[in-house]
Order: sequence, then structure tokens, then C-alpha cells
Amino acid sequence: MRRAGRQVAARLLRLLPGRADWAAVRRSPRRDLLAGLTVAVVALPLALAFGVTSGLGAQAGLVTAVVAGAVAAVFGGSNLQVSGPTGAMTVVLVPVVQRFGAGGVLMVGALAGLVLIALALARLGRYVRYLPAPVIEGFTAGIAVVIALQQVPAALGITDAHGDKVWAVAADAVARFVTHPRPAAVAVALSVAALMLLGSRWRPGLPFSLLGVGAATVLAEFAPVDLIRIGALPQHLPAPSLGFLDLGAIGVLLPSALAVAALAALESLLSATVADGMTVGQRHDPDRELFGQGLANLASPLFGGIPATAAIARTAVNVRAGAGSKLAALAHAVALAAIVLAAAPLVGRIPLAALAGVLLATTVRMVEAGSLRAIARATRGDAVVLVLTFAVTVIWDLVTAVAVGLAVAVVLALRAVARSARLEQVPLDQGEHSAEEHALLAEHIVAYRLDGPLFFAAAHTFLLELSDVADVRVVILRMSRVSTMDATGAQVLGDAIDRLRARGTVVLLSGITPGHDQVLDALGVADELRRAGLVFPDTPAAIRYARTVALGPAPSAR
Repeated sequence: MRRAGRQVAARLLRLLPGRADWAAVRRSPRRDLLAGLTVAVVALPLALAFGVTSGLGAQAGLVTAVVAGAVAAVFGGSNLQVSGPTGAMTVVLVPVVQRFGAGGVLMVGALAGLVLIALALARLGRYVRYLPAPVIEGFTAGIAVVIALQQVPAALGITDAHGDKVWAVAADAVARFVTHPRPAAVAVALSVAALMLLGSRWRPGLPFSLLGVGAATVLAEFAPVDLIRIGALPQHLPAPSLGFLDLGAIGVLLPSALAVAALAALESLLSATVADGMTVGQRHDPDRELFGQGLANLASPLFGGIPATAAIARTAVNVRAGAGSKLAALAHAVALAAIVLAAAPLVGRIPLAALAGVLLATTVRMVEAGSLRAIARATRGDAVVLVLTFAVTVIWDLVTAVAVGLAVAVVLALRAVARSARLEQVPLDQGEHSAEEHALLAEHIVAYRLDGPLFFAAAHTFLLELSDVADVRVVILRMSRVSTMDATGAQVLGDAIDRLRARGTVVLLSGITPGHDQVLDALGVADELRRAGLVFPDTPAAIRYARTVALGPAPSAR
């Protein structure tokens, strides 16, 4: 027990910031501070928009960007990550808000934080790299569509749309808009989106999202247009509180917390990988990143914030702005806090339609059409996984989509691996025998080479092929090229051997590797062959013995 406690303590110490982190901060603090301010300008409208979309309001989005952004910056495993509310997270949170209310969302965030810390201590961060590309691209495209559908009510100026799924809410909003159209909201949303998309091509360095939101706010103040605003925001961060804690609701909220934790881990580690690819010499620690995200999601609910994760778009801006250490992400959080303290009344006057336009443009940027086309054309299996993950994301939810896409990808991969397993008849070496003797040997001895994996997915085909062998005295099974073997494969091998021996065929095994020998011994496969001396270290020895059997009286193999 003490040893386990010491191991956990040692792992925990390795997850905390070290000297290397602070050494990176001292290299170029001015450049990191400028990068952080740049990211804050981009993050402000996104934080407001994602807070509104989540159902907890703009204030929750700002609090999340400040608190979770600061904690993840200090304790995360990447020097370049910028964390806060994201569109993918709002997709998961909307049904939680509908079922459990604001308190349920805060509780879910705290539970998800604990799960992420547990994943970090268990060193599971490294396994996210094994997610197939079609699954990642499929749910990214699906998230983009879901976020766009979430913006339909605000873009149409509708506040009372209802529905069980996001597409149902969007359809209801369209129906209400047809009855009572509000063209000003549509014009503002589309104008802000167009400004962002066209402006980014013209001058990529300018914060067109902030310019568009500012212009829409000025228009709403001085023009006679009917636009719904964010509403009043407090001019300070809320005091920390544990009022949301409800230990009796843990069982009900745990599935949602696991979904949030899975998404936070997935999106954060993917974002860190993207950031590494955009730089030279930067490598993130996946377990530390999970630890930092876990602490961030524990801290955010204390101040009324929603669950957070690393944001790929903001992280990319941070990298392009020249960030080289955690100071940039921390400066971004401090800058947003200053905005909350100094400009809350002005922020509250922003039209919701303008924020909807920001997110509509963001969803367009999320989708890499070229990457989707390339994956769809790669193989039929990749196309199936891509389309299925996308469809389930839009129709049901993100976590279900990832689970379904991953399951289908695994099944297709197992099918491909199973097809690589071969049972191939190989010719015998003539050696010093005459043509007549060789013909006799060929008539009575058959050698088969097993290539590839012998596991549950390939075992049935192997059993059918080997059981068809007939009218021979000796069968040699060459095992040296078996790449892997599981219990099912070993059992099927034993069944095939028993069937052949029941027909009077002598079965010889050769070239069994030590790892496979252990599996066979554990299941008692080939025990009788070993006792009869019919298991050989290599194929030449097995062939020499087979010739004595084929040219002489057959020994008893039982």
C-alpha cells in the first residue's frame, strides 16, 4: 500500500511544472506577451459566443477563458496551448444543460476534471495518437455542422426555439422566422461571417472577428434595428463557490462527465499535436497536458465556468504570433480578465447575431475540404468510417460518434489483418532422394507455412483451410512466420490438429517461437505431440522425420 502511494506521489511530482518551463518563459517574454494579447483579441468574441451557445451565458464563457485558460497554461504539458471554451465542448454541454441545469454542468465539469487527472496519473495520454484519421476528420466536420446549426436561432433573431436535438431546434427556429421574420439579425450574422472569411484572406493578421463584432455593436447602438443583446455582465469575476456540489447526483452525472473528459482529452491532445507540427523543437507531454486540463476543469466550475479544453484555432494563432512559452497563454487569460473588469458594460451591448456570425465563420474554417476528399478517396473503409462518424455526430452526439467510428475502424482493421494471414503449401526439398522416392514423399507429405497473425479474427478461416487436407500421411506445420497468436488462435490450431490426427494423419510442428510456445503450453495445445516427439525446433528436422514416416511404417501419434 505504501509502495503504491509512493508511486502515485512520484508520478504527481513529474506532472508538475519544472525548471524547463520557467527557463522557456525567460527566453523572450516580450514576444510571448504580445502573442498573448493577440490571442486575447481573437478569443474574446469566441469566449462570449461559446458561453452563450452552451446555455450558461456569455459570463460563463469569459470566466472559463480566464480561469481555465490560466490554470491550463501553467500546469499543461505544452508551451503553446491556449485553453478555454470550445465549440466541440458546447455540443456536449447543451443536452446536459437541458437535463440538469446550470448546477449540473458545473458538477459535470468538476467530475470531468477528476477523470482527466486520473488519466494523467495512469499515463494514458500517449494512446490518443492511435485514433484513426477518418474518425478525427469525421467528428471535426460533424462538430462544425452542429455548431453552425446551434447558431441558426441567434442568426435569425429567434430566442424561443425548441427541440430535442440541435437540428430540431434549428428547424423550429426557421419555422418561427418564416412567421415573424427579423432581417436585421440575418444581415448582421452574415455580414460578420463574410467579413471574417474574406478579411482573413486579404489581411490574415488583422482581428476581423473583433472588428466585425465592434461594427455590429455600433450599428445596434445608433441605428433603428431590432437586435437582441448579450445583456448585463458583472464587472468582476465571481467569487469561488462550492454551492454546485451535489454528491447524490454523481451517479446520474457520471456518464456526462466521462463524455466531457473524453472530449477534453481528445481535443487537447490533438491540438497539442497540431501545435508541435507548426514549430521546430517543441514537443508536448501528453500526460502533463491531461493533468493541466484536469486542474483547469476543477477550477473553472468554482467560478461558474463551463468545462474547457485546448482550442486548436486559438493555439494556432498563438503559434503564428510567435509564442514560445507558457507565458503567452497566461497573458491571454490575464488580458481577458482585464477586459471583464474594465469593459463589461460595453461587452453586454454586443448583439447575439454578431456572435452567431463569428461562430458561423469559425465552422467554415474548421472543415478542411481537401483533407476530407483525400480520406474519402483513400480506401472504401476510410470513407465508411468518415461518413459514419460525421453522420452520428450530427444526428446523435459527439462521444457516440467517436465510439462508433472507432469501433468500425477497429473492425475494418482486424478484417484487413485477418486477411493477411495465409496458410500456404510449400514444396519439400528433394535432398538425396531419387525421383521415385520424391514422388512418393510428395504423395504422402504436405508442408504448410503459416504466415501472419493467428488470432480470433483469422482463426476460423485457418481452421476451414487446414481441415480440408486429406489423403496424406504427414502434415508439417511451419510456425516460424506466425507474427502473433492469441488464445483463440491457439485453440483453433489445437482443433485442427485433433481433426487431422483423428483421420490417421501424423501432424508435426516446427519453428514455434518462445512467445507462442507459452500460449500453446498455457492452453495445453500440442501436449500429446510433444510427448510423442513430434514438435521440432526447425523445419529441416521435421522434414527428415516426416520422410522416415512416409517411407516406412507409420508410428502411432496418439
